[in-house]
Amino acid sequence: MFTTSLSSSHSTNTSFFKRPLLTAMTAALFASIGLAGCSSSTDSELDDSKKENKTADAASNDAVSVTTIDVDTVKGKVSLPINPSPVVVYDMTLMQDLAALDVAVDGMPSSLHLDNLQSKKQPDPKEVGTVFEPDLEALNAMQPQAILVGSRMAEKYNALSSIAPTLDMSIDTANIYDSSKQRLHDLGALFGKSDQALRLQQNIDGLIEQTQVLTKNKGNGLVVMVNGNKLSAYGDKSRFGFVHTVLGVPMVDNKIEDARHGQPVSFEYLQKTNPDWLFVLDRSAAIGEDSVGAKAVLDNPLVAQTTAWKKDQVVYLSPDSYLAFGGYYQWMQDLTTIKTAFSNAK
Repeated sequence: MFTTSLSSSHSTNTSFFKRPLLTAMTAALFASIGLAGCSSSTDSELDDSKKENKTADAASNDAVSVTTIDVDTVKGKVSLPINPSPVVVYDMTLMQDLAALDVAVDGMPSSLHLDNLQSKKQPDPKEVGTVFEPDLEALNAMQPQAILVGSRMAEKYNALSSIAPTLDMSIDTANIYDSSKQRLHDLGALFGKSDQALRLQQNIDGLIEQTQVLTKNKGNGLVVMVNGNKLSAYGDKSRFGFVHTVLGVPMVDNKIEDARHGQPVSFEYLQKTNPDWLFVLDRSAAIGEDSVGAKAVLDNPLVAQTTAWKKDQVVYLSPDSYLAFGGYYQWMQDLTTIKTAFSNAK
C-alpha cells in the first residue's frame, strides 16, 4: 500500500528518491566487482607464486639428481659425483675404456705394457703403485674423489675404500660380453659420456655380427696360452671364452677345467684333440718378458699334425686379451684379427 500511494500522487518526489538509490546501488555494485577482482588477482598471484616456488624446488632437486650417480659394482651400489676428479684407476681394461671415452685419469700404476691406456689429451698421470700393490701414501696425497679397480686389485678393496669411494668393476669372465657392455655403459654415465659409450658399443657389436657370419660352421677351436715352454688351455668361462660364447666357435674339448691360468696341457693333448682352429696367447710377450715366441714353441712335429696347423688356421690373440680382457680395444683388435683369419680360410 505505501509503495502504491507514493507512485500515484508524488511522481516528482519518487524520481528524486530513485536517483540517489540507483546511484548508491551502482556504486555498491562496482565496489563489489572491484573487491572480487582484487581478491581474484591476489589469489592468482599467490597461486603463481606457489607454482614458481614448486618449480624452483623441482629445479633444485633436479640439479642435485643430475650431479650424483649410483653405480652398480661387484661390492654393491656406490654413490659418486658425476665426472669425479681426481680419479685413480688400477685396471688396464678400465684405463683403455676411459681412453676410448676420452676421459682423463689422474693417477694410475707404473710399469704397464699395453697401448691405449690414457687419453691423448691428458697430462701424464701420477704414479700410484702397481696393478698389484697400491701406493697408499701417494693416494692420500692425491685425495681422489674415486678409485676404480678390477680383478687384479680387487683384493685391496678395503684398504683403498678407506681413502676414497672405490668401485670394484671387475668383469665377469663367464659372461664377458654382457659384463663388459654394462661396464662401458656405466663408465659413460659416470663421466658424462653416455653418447660416446653407445657409439663405442655399436662399433663392437657391428664387428661381432660380421665375425659371427664368418665363424659359423667353420669348425671347432681351442684357446691355448703359451708361457715359455708351458701350455695351458682355456674354456668358455675364461677371459678367452668369447671365442666360443660370443663368436660361436664350438669347443674341441668340453671338459677343460675352469682356472685363472688355464688347464695345463701338453703337445700330445693338442695332437689328440686336433682342433680345426687354434687361438693362441703369448703370455711372455704380453707381459714384456724375454722368451721364445709362441709361434716357435708351437712349431713341433706333434702340433704340425693338427688340422689348425696344416691349414694355417692358428690365430694369435692380442696381449690385451690377457691384460685388458673385455675392454674396447681388446674387442676391436681381437675381433678384427679373427674376422681376417676366417675370411682367409681355405
